[in-house]
Amino acid sequence: MIERRRFLGLAAASAIHPAFGTTNAFAQAWPNRPVRLVVPFTPGGANDTVARILAPQLSARWGQPVVIENKPGAGANIGIEAVARSLPDGYTVLITSTAMAVNRFLYPSLSYDSVADFAPVTLICSEPNIMTVPNTSTARSVSEFVQQAKARPGGMSYASAGRGTSLHLCGEMFKRMAGIDLTHIPYRGSAPAFIDLISGRVDVMFSSSGSILPHVKAGKVRAIAVTASRRSPAIPELPTIAESGIPGFDVSSWFALFVPAKTSPEIVRTIHSGTISALSQMPVRGKFSEFGAVLIGSTPQELALHLDSEMRKWGPLIKEADIKADS
Repeated sequence: MIERRRFLGLAAASAIHPAFGTTNAFAQAWPNRPVRLVVPFTPGGANDTVARILAPQLSARWGQPVVIENKPGAGANIGIEAVARSLPDGYTVLITSTAMAVNRFLYPSLSYDSVADFAPVTLICSEPNIMTVPNTSTARSVSEFVQQAKARPGGMSYASAGRGTSLHLCGEMFKRMAGIDLTHIPYRGSAPAFIDLISGRVDVMFSSSGSILPHVKAGKVRAIAVTASRRSPAIPELPTIAESGIPGFDVSSWFALFVPAKTSPEIVRTIHSGTISALSQMPVRGKFSEFGAVLIGSTPQELALHLDSEMRKWGPLIKEADIKADS
């Protein structure tokens, strides 16, 4: 059974996503041609990985090719805008992540509205980050790291894949909740950040589990905690940050499907049901578990509430810390 994440107040989502029940011409024969699955990031990243696991399963269920189209750039804004401007006919589907919630706070202006211009389909899965230190670090737990940081205000650093990325925001949240001062070192992507983490030139990094676990298992770096509220099935012996002395800490990356606003509710329902069916398959579940992802398979209403929750979570922090995205 797919693990479902439940949210309160589902009735509030009706204003964001129309109730299923109306019909239109688009819905009657959908799909009768290939469906584009737009990934607003480069190939090889977590968003792209999730898309490539799902695409063949969706194609098998719909009887049409599901073609992945990578449209990276501007912190995912190029790909997201392209979908927002597409016809609401179900043939252009967006698979995206935290950027959908935070970009409105990171950029001075956007050409799309992540709520008004989209209809939510389903929250696919969540993926925790791993708090990781170099092997040369003497910190072997969250409490030891916090003690060291408090003894050296501003003298310890954390790496991220760039300003405004989910990894940056995770580090900023940790700083605030732990009551410490860390210096942020942004990189252009995770790969160069990993190089400096492994070499010990930075003191800590909050990395997506899928990208950092190979380095942890190879003994190149030391994992000390999971950022999510629950331990990761991929590394169950690793405690959470919350149970390591910072109660309430809960940060995960997430991946979800959206379509342009005004897409027929019947088409949304078909896309949703096909995705839920795909997520129930053991080979799919096995691939997700390999990189520590937790399958969710939410309703459209639950995704709408999740998006709103993420905006309320990150918006104030971004504003207070005056975080700007890399240009």
